Amino acid sequence: MIPFPPWTARLGPLLPAIATGALVYLVGLFWYGASPQALDVGYAPKQPVPYSHALHAGELGIDCRYCHNTVDVAARAAIPSAETCMNCHKRIKATSDKLALIRESYETGRAVQWTRVHDLPDYVYFNHSAHVTRGVGCVSCHGRVDTMDVVRQVQPLSMGWCLECHRNPEPNLRPLDQVTSMTWAPHGDAKELGERLAQDNHVNPPTDCSTCHR
Repeated sequence: MIPFPPWTARLGPLLPAIATGALVYLVGLFWYGASPQALDVGYAPKQPVPYSHALHAGELGIDCRYCHNTVDVAARAAIPSAETCMNCHKRIKATSDKLALIRESYETGRAVQWTRVHDLPDYVYFNHSAHVTRGVGCVSCHGRVDTMDVVRQVQPLSMGWCLECHRNPEPNLRPLDQVTSMTWAPHGDAKELGERLAQDNHVNPPTDCSTCHR
């Protein structure tokens, strides 16, 4: 029998509490990891302001980078400020009741509390710019947002889904000037194009754990 130091005897009464705490932690971790905010395809939360991507990105053709202006230079894709919205809405629908929160935010400086749709767990690191500047289109992860009145999650965003792309990125690559296009489609041999783009843009995604878990 392996001898234990005397102080370990004091742990006996605490074991039930430790075991219960560990169980609660694991259940909570699984519950969050499998929640709509993290993984569920189809998750489409109601937003405080009824913003339609189908109108703005689709019908009006506004480029993703006008509102999400850090997507190609930073890890996070910025949520547009009220100033960005008011660049247009000082003149367009300037008195609409639907834009009351935007006007209030613009006047007070208090940010609108948007609900995040694509929300990765805190233990996952994702860099938007690393993908956008290598030719991974917005559509690959976010779907055809130009057809969505309410943005919804269309991909699982799971580890397996990400690894599948890292192991075979070519199908998701496109010319850099088409990254934000919602309607772009390859002409000719898609496989050959993907392989050429991977070579030209030095796309060789790592698959080791530290890539996303830092």
